[in-house]
Amino acid sequence: MRPLFLALALGLLAVPVLRADVVRPAADFAWLDASGKTRDLKSLRGQPLVVLIAPSPRDWTFRSQVGQLQRAFQRFAANKLVVFAAFTTEGGLIRSNIPIVTAVDGPRVAFLYDVPRGFAIAVIGPDGNLDCLSTRVIPAQRILDYMNASFAIQNKLRSE
Repeated sequence: MRPLFLALALGLLAVPVLRADVVRPAADFAWLDASGKTRDLKSLRGQPLVVLIAPSPRDWTFRSQVGQLQRAFQRFAANKLVVFAAFTTEGGLIRSNIPIVTAVDGPRVAFLYDVPRGFAIAVIGPDGNLDCLSTRVIPAQRILDYMNASFAIQNKLRSE
Protein backbone atom coordinates (compact mmCIF):
# COMPACT_ATOMS: atom_id res chain seq x y z
CA MET A 1 0.00 0.00 0.00
CA ARG A 2 1.29 3.47 -0.86
CA PRO A 3 2.16 5.75 2.08
CA LEU A 4 -0.53 8.35 1.26
CA PHE A 5 -3.30 5.76 1.04
CA LEU A 6 -2.02 4.06 4.21
CA ALA A 7 -2.08 7.39 6.07
CA LEU A 8 -5.61 8.08 4.83
CA ALA A 9 -6.76 4.60 5.79
CA LEU A 10 -5.33 4.97 9.29
CA GLY A 11 -6.85 8.44 9.68
CA LEU A 12 -3.46 10.13 10.03
CA LEU A 13 -4.18 12.80 7.39
CA ALA A 14 -7.05 15.24 7.50
CA VAL A 15 -8.86 15.39 4.19
CA PRO A 16 -11.05 18.42 3.55
CA VAL A 17 -14.66 17.37 3.13
CA LEU A 18 -16.87 19.42 0.84
CA ARG A 19 -20.04 20.49 2.58
CA ALA A 20 -23.27 19.55 0.86
CA ASP A 21 -24.59 23.10 1.11
CA VAL A 22 -21.78 24.60 -0.97
CA VAL A 23 -23.50 25.67 -4.15
CA ARG A 24 -22.65 27.02 -7.56
CA PRO A 25 -24.84 30.14 -7.53
CA ALA A 26 -26.75 30.89 -10.70
CA ALA A 27 -26.01 34.22 -12.36
CA ASP A 28 -28.65 36.84 -11.69
CA PHE A 29 -30.41 38.76 -14.46
CA ALA A 30 -33.41 41.05 -14.94
CA TRP A 31 -36.88 40.32 -16.31
CA LEU A 32 -40.19 42.16 -16.43
CA ASP A 33 -43.16 40.90 -14.42
CA ALA A 34 -46.78 41.10 -15.60
CA SER A 35 -47.12 44.67 -14.31
CA GLY A 36 -43.99 45.80 -16.20
CA LYS A 37 -41.83 46.06 -13.08
CA THR A 38 -38.20 44.95 -13.40
CA ARG A 39 -37.38 41.93 -11.21
CA ASP A 40 -34.35 39.72 -10.74
CA LEU A 41 -33.86 35.99 -10.19
CA LYS A 42 -33.34 36.46 -6.46
CA SER A 43 -37.01 37.38 -6.21
CA LEU A 44 -37.86 33.81 -7.27
CA ARG A 45 -35.73 32.06 -4.65
CA GLY A 46 -37.53 28.92 -3.54
CA GLN A 47 -38.77 28.01 -7.01
CA PRO A 48 -37.01 25.88 -9.62
CA LEU A 49 -36.08 27.76 -12.78
CA VAL A 50 -35.13 26.89 -16.33
CA VAL A 51 -33.27 29.41 -18.49
CA LEU A 52 -33.26 28.83 -22.25
CA ILE A 53 -30.60 30.78 -24.14
CA ALA A 54 -30.92 30.88 -27.93
CA PRO A 55 -30.30 33.21 -30.87
CA SER A 56 -34.06 33.55 -31.52
CA PRO A 57 -37.38 31.82 -30.85
CA ARG A 58 -37.10 30.31 -34.34
CA ASP A 59 -33.92 28.41 -33.41
CA TRP A 60 -34.42 24.65 -33.90
CA THR A 61 -32.86 23.60 -30.59
CA PHE A 62 -34.89 26.21 -28.71
CA ARG A 63 -38.13 24.92 -30.26
CA SER A 64 -37.08 21.34 -29.53
CA GLN A 65 -36.40 22.14 -25.86
CA VAL A 66 -39.74 23.95 -25.53
CA GLY A 67 -41.37 20.80 -26.94
CA GLN A 68 -39.69 18.75 -24.20
CA LEU A 69 -40.97 21.17 -21.56
CA GLN A 70 -44.50 20.98 -22.96
CA ARG A 71 -44.51 17.18 -22.59
CA ALA A 72 -44.24 17.38 -18.81
CA PHE A 73 -45.56 20.84 -18.10
CA GLN A 74 -48.29 19.68 -15.68
CA ARG A 75 -45.60 18.14 -13.47
CA PHE A 76 -43.42 21.24 -13.87
CA ALA A 77 -46.34 23.50 -12.95
CA ALA A 78 -47.01 21.41 -9.83
CA ASN A 79 -43.41 22.17 -8.77
CA LYS A 80 -43.89 25.90 -9.61
CA LEU A 81 -41.23 25.85 -12.31
CA VAL A 82 -40.59 29.20 -14.01
CA VAL A 83 -39.18 29.13 -17.55
CA PHE A 84 -37.12 32.02 -18.94
CA ALA A 85 -35.97 32.72 -22.49
CA ALA A 86 -32.93 34.85 -23.29
CA PHE A 87 -32.52 35.62 -26.98
CA THR A 88 -29.13 36.80 -28.19
CA THR A 89 -29.87 37.88 -31.75
CA GLU A 90 -33.55 38.60 -32.24
CA GLY A 91 -36.73 38.36 -30.20
CA GLY A 92 -40.14 37.43 -31.43
CA LEU A 93 -43.20 35.34 -30.74
CA ILE A 94 -42.60 32.16 -28.73
CA ARG A 95 -44.93 29.46 -30.02
CA SER A 96 -45.80 27.53 -26.91
CA ASN A 97 -48.74 26.69 -24.70
CA ILE A 98 -46.62 27.12 -21.58
CA PRO A 99 -45.76 30.49 -20.03
CA ILE A 100 -42.23 31.65 -20.78
CA VAL A 101 -40.78 34.86 -19.36
CA THR A 102 -38.36 36.76 -21.59
CA ALA A 103 -35.18 38.20 -20.08
CA VAL A 104 -34.66 41.94 -20.55
CA ASP A 105 -31.11 41.62 -21.97
CA GLY A 106 -30.60 38.24 -23.67
CA PRO A 107 -26.98 38.82 -24.78
CA ARG A 108 -26.01 39.71 -21.19
CA VAL A 109 -27.66 36.53 -19.88
CA ALA A 110 -25.71 34.50 -22.43
CA PHE A 111 -22.52 36.21 -21.28
CA LEU A 112 -23.28 35.57 -17.59
CA TYR A 113 -23.83 31.88 -18.28
CA ASP A 114 -20.75 31.71 -20.54
CA VAL A 115 -22.68 30.81 -23.69
CA PRO A 116 -20.88 32.69 -26.48
CA ARG A 117 -23.30 31.58 -29.22
CA GLY A 118 -25.96 29.03 -29.98
CA PHE A 119 -28.33 27.26 -27.62
CA ALA A 120 -28.00 26.43 -23.92
CA ILE A 121 -30.29 25.41 -21.09
CA ALA A 122 -29.68 26.11 -17.41
CA VAL A 123 -31.59 24.32 -14.64
CA ILE A 124 -31.56 26.26 -11.38
CA GLY A 125 -32.71 24.66 -8.15
CA PRO A 126 -34.98 26.33 -5.57
CA ASP A 127 -31.87 27.15 -3.54
CA GLY A 128 -30.41 29.25 -6.38
CA ASN A 129 -27.84 26.61 -7.30
CA LEU A 130 -26.99 26.12 -10.97
CA ASP A 131 -27.76 22.39 -11.12
CA CYS A 132 -27.17 21.92 -14.85
CA LEU A 133 -25.89 23.90 -17.82
CA SER A 134 -26.02 22.14 -21.18
CA THR A 135 -25.72 23.10 -24.82
CA ARG A 136 -27.89 20.15 -25.80
CA VAL A 137 -31.62 19.59 -25.52
CA ILE A 138 -32.45 17.90 -22.21
CA PRO A 139 -35.40 15.48 -21.99
CA ALA A 140 -38.25 16.57 -19.74
CA GLN A 141 -37.72 13.66 -17.35
CA ARG A 142 -34.07 14.63 -16.87
CA ILE A 143 -35.11 18.17 -15.94
CA LEU A 144 -37.56 16.72 -13.40
CA ASP A 145 -34.73 14.57 -12.05
CA TYR A 146 -32.52 17.66 -11.60
CA MET A 147 -35.35 19.44 -9.82
CA ASN A 148 -35.97 16.51 -7.45
CA ALA A 149 -32.25 16.02 -6.75
CA SER A 150 -31.57 19.63 -5.77
CA PHE A 151 -29.88 20.17 -2.42
CA ALA A 152 -32.87 21.99 -0.92
CA ILE A 153 -35.30 19.20 -1.73
CA GLN A 154 -32.97 16.40 -0.68
CA ASN A 155 -32.17 18.19 2.59
CA LYS A 156 -35.89 18.63 3.29
CA LEU A 157 -36.54 14.93 2.60
CA ARG A 158 -33.71 13.95 4.99
CA SER A 159 -35.18 16.05 7.80
CA GLU A 160 -38.70 14.55 7.52
